[in-house]
Amino acid sequence: MGNLLVVGSMAFDSVKTPFGEATDVLGGSATYFATAASFFTNVDLIAVVGEDFPDEHLQFLESRGIDLSGLERRPGKTFRWRGEYTYQLNEAHTLDTQLNVLETFRPRIPDHFREPAMLFLGNIDPELQLDVLQQVKRPRVVACDTMNYWIEGKPDALWNVLKHIDILVINDGEARELGRNANLVQVAKHILAQGPKHLIIKRGEYGVLMFNEQHVFGAPAFPLEQVKDPTGAGDTFAGGFMGSLAATGDLSDEGLRRAIIYGSVMASFNVEEFSLDRLRSLRKQDIDERFRQFKLLTHFEDLS
Repeated sequence: MGNLLVVGSMAFDSVKTPFGEATDVLGGSATYFATAASFFTNVDLIAVVGEDFPDEHLQFLESRGIDLSGLERRPGKTFRWRGEYTYQLNEAHTLDTQLNVLETFRPRIPDHFREPAMLFLGNIDPELQLDVLQQVKRPRVVACDTMNYWIEGKPDALWNVLKHIDILVINDGEARELGRNANLVQVAKHILAQGPKHLIIKRGEYGVLMFNEQHVFGAPAFPLEQVKDPTGAGDTFAGGFMGSLAATGDLSDEGLRRAIIYGSVMASFNVEEFSLDRLRSLRKQDIDERFRQFKLLTHFEDLS
């Protein structure tokens, strides 16, 4: 089986939450996704950084076995995002966005990345997502993310992307805006009719919902004693989810449900520290133990 390919952003984040603050720390959708997925499978990464991007960050990603041969380094500055969270941790308030080298990024897929087993398209311009799909041999699974900026700014291109993917992974606010409906069940019906086989809705501290034509599956968020920074939790979820699918190749309903729990496990670790600091010290046995705790959290017996 080939590798898992992710195309997305790498960034410097400056984040303030009620529990602390971090400035110019490692971030970006592809960074979080690839790091989480690397605990399960081999990951190839496509992104762009500026000349200000330190080698220590690249060394960390390479230490996780992530192939950075498709990473583009350009003159100029790396994408920067600054945001703040109140005690309502589900929603980030963006204070500043500087696209920098990301503004003119056009992903070019190296020949040795063109036959991935699975592909994840991070929340970049939907026209670029389409371009990536045209550069690769059709993977067994294509999943993508998007955000309100593209839902509002390029809806036609985004709906076109959805015709070509298997799994859409978005948060509840994005889902409601995309489906133009407050009811997530009706939203799911509308979106699934456009092409995706599965819709996964991330609901922050309220967990995850997965919809497909046959079933609805819900998983809670893991109850944590310490939450410091929710930045990247959704991308970390997607990385754990896709990493688990790539590792097992099991696309049955059971396999998808298990992958959702692994994604939830990875997101639960990520929010315990700023940036990727918790993932840096994470061990596979920590993941397996929390997976077992997740099973206990949701286990119950039938009434006899």
